[in-house]
This record gives sequence, C-alpha cells and structure tokens, in this order.
Amino acid sequence: MTAALLHAVAPSPFSTVQDFGRVGWRRFGVTGAGAMDIESHAVANALVGNAVEAATIEFAHGGGEWAISGAPARIAVAGGSFAASIDGRAIPDGSSAVLRPGERLQIGGARDAVWGYLAVSGGIRVERELGSRATYVRAGIGGLDGRKLEAGDALPIQPPAAAGPERRLDRPSPGDPAAPIRVVLGPQDDYFTAESIAVFLGSLYQVTWQADRMGYRLDGPPLEHSRGFNIVSDAILPGSIQVPGNGKPIVLLRDAQTTGGYPKVATIISADLGRFAQLRPLSQMRFAAVTPEAAQLLRREFITRVQATGLHARAG
Repeated sequence: MTAALLHAVAPSPFSTVQDFGRVGWRRFGVTGAGAMDIESHAVANALVGNAVEAATIEFAHGGGEWAISGAPARIAVAGGSFAASIDGRAIPDGSSAVLRPGERLQIGGARDAVWGYLAVSGGIRVERELGSRATYVRAGIGGLDGRKLEAGDALPIQPPAAAGPERRLDRPSPGDPAAPIRVVLGPQDDYFTAESIAVFLGSLYQVTWQADRMGYRLDGPPLEHSRGFNIVSDAILPGSIQVPGNGKPIVLLRDAQTTGGYPKVATIISADLGRFAQLRPLSQMRFAAVTPEAAQLLRREFITRVQATGLHARAG
C-alpha cells in the first residue's frame, strides 16, 4: 500500500505537531509541551474518527496551505472560526471533509481564536520521543525533527486515511467566552500586599503581543510585592502566573520552563487554560479565585468532557 503523506505547502510560521504532551518528565527539566487548547485538539480528532489524544497539526492565526499524497484523507479543522476550504469549497464549521491527492486545503484566520488544529484520519505518525509526539522547539524534541513545520515538509499518516463517513460534532454549546478566567491563589500570594490581591482579582488585564507557546505577558494595573520579587527557584506549571519586578503578570503556558524565580500570585485552573490561551492579543479579561477543592472538581469534569468528545461525533 502506498504511504499516505500530508504535505506542508505553505504552512503558518507557527505550525507544529502536537498531542496531549509529555507526562512525568518535568522533574528532569523537560517541558511537557502539547496542545495549547486540549479540548479543541480533541474536537478535531473526534471529527475524523481518531482517538482524542492523536497527534494533530497545531497552528496560530491561520493554518496556511496543505496537500495529501498516496491516498485520500479525512481532515477537520477546529479551535475557532478558521475559514477552511478545499480548492475553494468551504468546509462547514464542526464537520470533516475528504482531502484527495491533487487538491489543496487552505486554512485562513479566525476572529475568535489564536490556536487551531488540523486533524487527519489516522493521525500524524511521526516517532514518539519520551512518550509523546508533541513538539518542544526550544529543546528540539518531538514532532518533525523537533522544529516548526516548513514548506516542503511531508508528514506520514496512518492508512487507510479516509475510512468512515463524514462526521459532525453534536456537543453542548460552550460556556460564556467572556467569563472570568478562574485561578487558585498562590503558591506565593503571600509575597503580595492584600491591596495587590484585590487589584489582581478586581481589574481588567489585556493580553499583549508578547505572547507565544511559552507564555503571555499581560498589561494592566501593576501588582505590588510585599517581600521582594525574587524567590528561590521552584516549580513552574502551565497556568502559573509569575509577577516580575515591574508588577505585570506573566502567564506561563505549555512550553513554559520547569522552574522559575519570580513569585507566583496564582495558577490558572486546567479547565480554563485552553480558553485563556485562545485570547487574542489586545483581548481583555478578568481573573476570579476558586478554592483548590473546586479546581480539582472542575479538572475532573474537564477531563471527562475531553475524553467523551469522540462519543458526541456522529455520521453526517
């Protein structure tokens, strides 16, 4: 059987292979990487009949142009209102389509999201490194040679690529996109004045253009440190909100370093991390504090919802 390949004709400069990321390596200084918006990644996979954790192409601000060779492939795009079409034929939101050899898939931008996901039936079949296919560019790990995708790259996919009917996703409508981003205060909230905590939870913050897979810098009222802005370096996780000497929060994301020496005022709960990552530059948002117990419950609900995504996909 001829090998099926996905060809990057003119990919976005931010395109990488991602899956759910690496688990268990942060204690060795290895970042987990993985999809910035886990739920949208799962939706794209569900639409083509893959397991929700299968590797996809993640892109930012538009996906560019792609082609297939060797065999037809069922494809889907998720993450936001990204305008996707095959040779000019629009692909409706929330559905899949078959991409055939000789055709071109074009993926434009979205007004409501940053990160998009291109899933191909069978999944992207690059080799796993440290248990994952996720790309961590700063260390050159995973994906295709540990790097961003470039024009001319060819990625193997698992045949038979176009098996199964078109699928649509029948899921409950998402919650209010303008709802506050929920956080658990700490672990170093005692490094800030009580007035600063009130400012943090009561003010609008804006995502700046200094934003990538490592983290987003925010603009808004500065937070006042009560005990200085240096700590003995300790663990960083996706969602950690560091505050350096200028008082402006930095939200660490999927490619964040594993340790850091600025105090962390709060941590975004995992259930809201993808929604935060999808905030476009100049977007405004607020934070709201929840208890650790509430965050754990919300995490369990989120994991259940993501794992059940494929159950909501139906033949169209």
